[in-house]
Amino acid sequence: MLFRHAALAAFAWAVAPFVASPAEAQGTLNLYCSVQVEWCQAVATNFQRDTGIRVNMTQRGSGETLAAIRAESQNPRADVWFGGTGDPHLAAAEDNLTQAYESPNRTQLHDWALRQWNQSDRRAIGVYAGAVGFGYNTELLARKNIAAPRCWADLLDPRFRGEIQIANPNSSGTAYVVIATLVQLMGEDQAFDYLRRLHPNINSYARSGTGPIKAVARGETGVSISFVHDAVVERNGGFPVAYATPCEGTGYEIGSMSILRGARNLTQARRFYDWALTAPAQRLGFEAGGQLQQPSNREAPLPPNAPDLSQIRLIDYDFAKYGRAAERRRLIERWDREVGSLPR
Repeated sequence: MLFRHAALAAFAWAVAPFVASPAEAQGTLNLYCSVQVEWCQAVATNFQRDTGIRVNMTQRGSGETLAAIRAESQNPRADVWFGGTGDPHLAAAEDNLTQAYESPNRTQLHDWALRQWNQSDRRAIGVYAGAVGFGYNTELLARKNIAAPRCWADLLDPRFRGEIQIANPNSSGTAYVVIATLVQLMGEDQAFDYLRRLHPNINSYARSGTGPIKAVARGETGVSISFVHDAVVERNGGFPVAYATPCEGTGYEIGSMSILRGARNLTQARRFYDWALTAPAQRLGFEAGGQLQQPSNREAPLPPNAPDLSQIRLIDYDFAKYGRAAERRRLIERWDREVGSLPR
């Protein structure tokens, strides 16, 4: 279902103008998008239809997008960054790569979305939320007589040797949220000991956060560590996928949006920002690609079958601390030294 066109994810994609002259009259928006490609395309297409503003969109993971924004800081190529885990948005805000904006539509949002905005000094705002957990292929595990995981501790069991996928935190915001979650649950040294012990059970560190759950759906791996709403998306697509949230507790993301410092099309960027916070715009993730995150607009309903965050044992995730650029960089560098460099 989703990512049928996954190859598009690494390339820029421009929405063709519906009517050339109105689009030109309204200007252009350059958009970096860090949600699934179908969702990105729907956002770009619908915003252009609603406003006449031509959209040039590039889709890639939040870690890669943050790296690109840093590299382009003296000559920004994008105006708005939409979606992706909130930690890199907070890091971008701290590094003065984004700019403050007070949308009139912020009054429509849940408190957790506004906390993200306040913690970032009004530079990043929440657009959706989702919890970390385990996705697994029910048929594959049954065929191998492997009991599904229910707790973080279960993933260390020898029965999962070579059966788990997770993303690489250098390119994936999802993977960084997992690391930060474990650090907050266990303490830092214990968390990295856990990750080293988990390593033999990992068959691949994927480039994107959704890569592991896609591999679960295709039967290429038994288990993924990913956002649980992505597991439901795959199940809704007809794949033998189920999910569990860790018994010890788990972290969550606040998918965010930011306007880049030095945006060349600031008027269009603010118009997109306001539009993206509305309930109709926030329904596009589900309507276009079956995405099941919890929207930040209070009037946007929780999609059918979406995981209910109020029923999940969530930790008190410290977005302010783990969104800091230095903390993010330090933890990823430690992962590179102590985990990513281990032999396969």
